[in-house]
Amino acid sequence: MNPLEQRIGYKFRNSLLLAEALTHPSLGHETQRHHFDNQRLEFLGDAVLQLIFTEHLFRLFPHFSEGQLTKLRSRLVSREGLKVHATSIGLGTYLMMGRGEEASGGRERASILADAFEALVGAMYLDSNLEVVRRFILDEAHEDIQHLALQPLEVNPKGQLQEILQAISAKSPVYEIVSQTGPEHQKLFIAKVIWDNAELGAGEGSSKKQAETAAALAALRSRLWETDTPTPETESAGS
Repeated sequence: MNPLEQRIGYKFRNSLLLAEALTHPSLGHETQRHHFDNQRLEFLGDAVLQLIFTEHLFRLFPHFSEGQLTKLRSRLVSREGLKVHATSIGLGTYLMMGRGEEASGGRERASILADAFEALVGAMYLDSNLEVVRRFILDEAHEDIQHLALQPLEVNPKGQLQEILQAISAKSPVYEIVSQTGPEHQKLFIAKVIWDNAELGAGEGSSKKQAETAAALAALRSRLWETDTPTPETESAGS
């Protein structure tokens, strides 16, 4: 395995696919000779990434609308997001490009790194199958997906939950830290959110704020307030 294959944990059966994924169009333009480049693989890899993230988000956020899921996916496949993944595996080091492009900082340019990462995904897909690529992508994007799970929307999940509940009752949700464990530098907090004497959700995090955010997100997913549990208004109306 060459160093890049070691970084990504995948050995290509067809090494020409990997070479194609790593060839920037500037190489052919500068030498005035025909070289394959990574543009076609970039096109394929973009579609593969869209499918993998779409399916994963669809399952991860079952109550989200099409518009909400589209916004989340756009954060995962953004140019800056893909650049981070490319940088984490040192992809720029392995690119073959023209001297002029390299001299102008091409190995660190976000657009080039994002395109190369898509091309690498496309090459891996052709060399293996969707399941192999899915494991690689979801492992590579694990931290980004965790961040989405903690705060999937641009608004604060706690604020969103409060807005929904206050449309039903004037009573606000209350957050309680039910436990904290671990050493001082590595605390784990568990929080729960209570509304109308019912627990709507619980979550954990490395800070109280993160734990409360996770609890709010759990509540937004479970939507227990939509059950037949009476609200304070309905209780008073029936008494």
